[in-house]
Amino acid sequence: MDSFAAEAVITQDPAARAGDVSCRIPQGLSVGDRSLEGLTLDEALETVSAYVDELLARPVTLTAGESSITAAAGELGVTWSNEEEVTEAVSLYENSNLLKRYMIQEDLKQEPESVPVVTEISAEGVEQFVSGHLSGVGQEAQDAVIVRENGEFIITPEVTGYAVDMEATCQALREALGQGLEQEILVQAVVKETEPEVTAAKLETIQDVLGTFSTDFSSSGAARSTNLSVGAAKINGRVLMPGETLSGYECLQPFTEANGYKAAASYENGQVVDSIGGGVCQISTTLYNASLLAELEITQRQNHSMTVGYVKPSQDAAIAGTYKDIKVTNPYDTPVYIEGYTKGRTITFTIYGQETRPENRSIRFESETLQRIDPGAPKEVLNTSLAPGARVQIQSAHTGLKSRLWKIVTVDGVEQERTIVSSDTYNASPAIIQIGPPVPVVPETQSQTIPETAAGEGVTGESTDITAGQNPAGEAAGESAAPDVSAAPSAETAGESGAQSGPAAPSAETAAESAGQSGPAIPPAETGTESAGPDASAAPSGEAAASQVAPAPSPEVMQ
Repeated sequence: MDSFAAEAVITQDPAARAGDVSCRIPQGLSVGDRSLEGLTLDEALETVSAYVDELLARPVTLTAGESSITAAAGELGVTWSNEEEVTEAVSLYENSNLLKRYMIQEDLKQEPESVPVVTEISAEGVEQFVSGHLSGVGQEAQDAVIVRENGEFIITPEVTGYAVDMEATCQALREALGQGLEQEILVQAVVKETEPEVTAAKLETIQDVLGTFSTDFSSSGAARSTNLSVGAAKINGRVLMPGETLSGYECLQPFTEANGYKAAASYENGQVVDSIGGGVCQISTTLYNASLLAELEITQRQNHSMTVGYVKPSQDAAIAGTYKDIKVTNPYDTPVYIEGYTKGRTITFTIYGQETRPENRSIRFESETLQRIDPGAPKEVLNTSLAPGARVQIQSAHTGLKSRLWKIVTVDGVEQERTIVSSDTYNASPAIIQIGPPVPVVPETQSQTIPETAAGEGVTGESTDITAGQNPAGEAAGESAAPDVSAAPSAETAGESGAQSGPAAPSAETAAESAGQSGPAIPPAETGTESAGPDASAAPSGEAAASQVAPAPSPEVMQ
């Protein structure tokens, strides 16, 4: 049709053209796939316009995986860009004189011509379409999962993830639109696949026991036992890929009732106190020893401030906030699986993986105590809620230690290597005894008859108050001198008066009666106190002669 334009004669004879059938477009001219043969100019232009509308309404389908989106080409911002050129080509025949029309007819007979409809593609429109419809298309890669049930491993295969490559998909769509709209456009979105890190093939290598360790908590109360069961379950089933590190604290926290924990004994500033999650250090300790036997890399481990009773010195691992933690790293080329559980009154951790160590090689660990540190004299703390003179031991003394742990490697039963795993110091801590307030001094009034004097001497008789608990020298605690008494004060009154005891120590009740009034009630044995024994003189000044001391919690109850 360009040749038509080169020879076009713009001059025309409207009068001659009016009603002249020769003005209809001859055979051989089409726009796209639409023939314009026999149409007038107006009819041809209407046909072309309808054809373009049809093209812009053609569906464009974009698929991504199992998802597909279909929209009209015009909705993607596709527009007709050569309208002027098409109109000029269609109008050429009518706008020519008779000679020129004849030449056009002959040319079209020899070489039919189709004028293409050219469209323009909006890059912004395509990007908006793709991102608006495909941004949520895709799926995350899912790792294979392994669990241990009834003594067997069960593996769920991995799922490959994918996401739409927006830039590549937009480019593919633009190229498809650029090839024309005569045919339905189908474009497959370009996706990027993401392979999961953990595959079934990798997990299938987990078959062998690399190390296992158990500790006993038979002396623990219900709350501490619950904490051990809850905490072990939070670590159970963890898989460490090669080079991956597990933090005991991160697995177990937060230490709240909402997370399943209860209040139980733990160490704090050299004392035993109740805290939510008390006892979880036995979890970290058991895991630590299993990891040693499996020869995992111990990335972080600290000992307790004081010794514990469920393992030997230097075999423990404490958890306290983030500054004391147990962290273990998988040094192998294959994954390891951590199993943790409680059964009866025992907690057990087992590390599974692929055994690569020689069969004739074995390891063991030995605890060595280097020094013992005396805890010193008991620490007394006033507790005004206790009965006067009562003494209750709330914490046993803890002997301090310096120790170290040895790793011993043998091959065919012969020691080949001995290395120090850790050297630790455990603080000494004195026993802590709560004491009640001092026993009040109860005055006793006795009458003493004075012989009459001679009349006129002006001497009258008077009575003298004698306080129970005066010493032989006649010095009463806080009172003036008075005659001695034969009976020593009770254990409770002795603590207040500080006097030396007499030949025999009566019970608290007897002493009170001898004072002329009832003494303070003696709490029963269940409260951790009892009355003084027969030899009250053994009590030092300022202390009760004797008392029953309530035992502190055993080390197994503590962290």
